[in-house]
Amino acid sequence: MGVYDYVLKNGAGEDVAMKDYEGKVLLVVNTATGCGFTPQYKEIEEMYEKYHDKGFDVIDVPCNQFAGQTPGTDEEIHEFCQLHYNTQFPQMKKSDVNGENELPLFTYLKSQQGFKGFGKGPKALAMSAMLKKIDKNYKENPDIKWNFTKFLIDREGNVVNRFEPTEDMKVVDQEVAKLL
Repeated sequence: MGVYDYVLKNGAGEDVAMKDYEGKVLLVVNTATGCGFTPQYKEIEEMYEKYHDKGFDVIDVPCNQFAGQTPGTDEEIHEFCQLHYNTQFPQMKKSDVNGENELPLFTYLKSQQGFKGFGKGPKALAMSAMLKKIDKNYKENPDIKWNFTKFLIDREGNVVNRFEPTEDMKVVDQEVAKLL
């Protein structure tokens, strides 16, 4: 199976085939509306506006698995994103990205790009300290660690990179630009 073999549901409950994105550069991201990383919506939207006409798309998957930071309904989440960040990219149904109910797409993405660490800096240290309290072995598995983990997929459907929420969004932008 590859990335194009999966189907998601959008906020209205309609099927969205990943095959519809074949030939595009994709950024798949699990998001939250009440997280310290929520302002990344602004930078993701800027990338979407800058690169969409060149074959770039964003797949936004709201997720409430990390400290309950996405408590609303799909409609409320969509309204929040449009009101605060003027998002235009596709938003999927709120879903799990870890555990027995995780979206099969995320099972695949994690199998292709495992966890490599949070990098350096204050945010990275804070994330590491917090996760050690939750799961002392968090570094040993490919699970999504927090909101705004991003997977970059090239035009051929290869999962070429994984960015933790602590990654500078300028780096994410540069990696997207290289694939366009």
